[in-house]
Amino acid sequence: MQVSLASERLLAELLRARTGQELPDNRRWRIGTALSGLCREYGIDSIDQLVAMFSPTRQSVLARQMVEALLNNETYFFRDRALFDHLVGHVLPTLAETRAESRTLTIWSVGCSTGQEALTLAMLFASQEARWAGWTISILGTDVSGSVIEIARKGCYTPFQIQRGLAMGEMMRWFEETPQGWRVRERLRRMIRFEEHNLLDPLPALPGGQMPTFDIVLCRNVLLYFDAATRERAFARVASALAPDGWLMLGAGETTLGLTDRLSPERGAPGFFRHAKPAKPRRAAVAPAAIA
Repeated sequence: MQVSLASERLLAELLRARTGQELPDNRRWRIGTALSGLCREYGIDSIDQLVAMFSPTRQSVLARQMVEALLNNETYFFRDRALFDHLVGHVLPTLAETRAESRTLTIWSVGCSTGQEALTLAMLFASQEARWAGWTISILGTDVSGSVIEIARKGCYTPFQIQRGLAMGEMMRWFEETPQGWRVRERLRRMIRFEEHNLLDPLPALPGGQMPTFDIVLCRNVLLYFDAATRERAFARVASALAPDGWLMLGAGETTLGLTDRLSPERGAPGFFRHAKPAKPRRAAVAPAAIA
């Protein structure tokens, strides 16, 4: 569908205002495809007509629908499996030692989309049942899109979705086939809570007023669509929510370098980041002793 320049600009501004995400010129080609379903739903012939119906109020149902249609919700199980291998082989054993007394782990999946990433985490713990017996594993999945959060809460996937990233044995072990699709088993569902949330906003406080703290944060391919200033804000949110000895996992090719001084790459662990160590104070220069 053809889209006028004025409509492109309005949609880009709407997306930025609601989510912080940019819609640069080289991504505006997808507007027509993304919004064509809404045009059919409202019985109109063009994106410009759709935009003409738009109301800028936050309560506007159409504005919310347009924003959600423009979001990129690409995800699948065990995406970049090498990162999850490192998580199992190094990060989780390290945390198992440091959390041995509390026997509690909290994990935040930012931009969780339809839930595959959070469920991947739950599979990792459930597949090591004896190792984590007696532990409380809490996984929070959040996304700015309410529609994908509803899908994640239902935990029911199409044949196409379930086969992306899972072997047949994993499908049969962790899901059951129903007339509605492949439904996640209850033992995984119990570990996860899904909530609609914008990364740029503060997380809701816990009972008692404390802010939540996470041992692991996954924030993969979320920051790609932010400008530099917004990425800096996002990293500040993540750093504030990450435990002092916690681990951040970013997407392939993403980095904190040049965007925040609070988080730094973990040596020998591509894709993982920790709180930056404070710089050592420089020793004052000592003036040479005067010769008598």
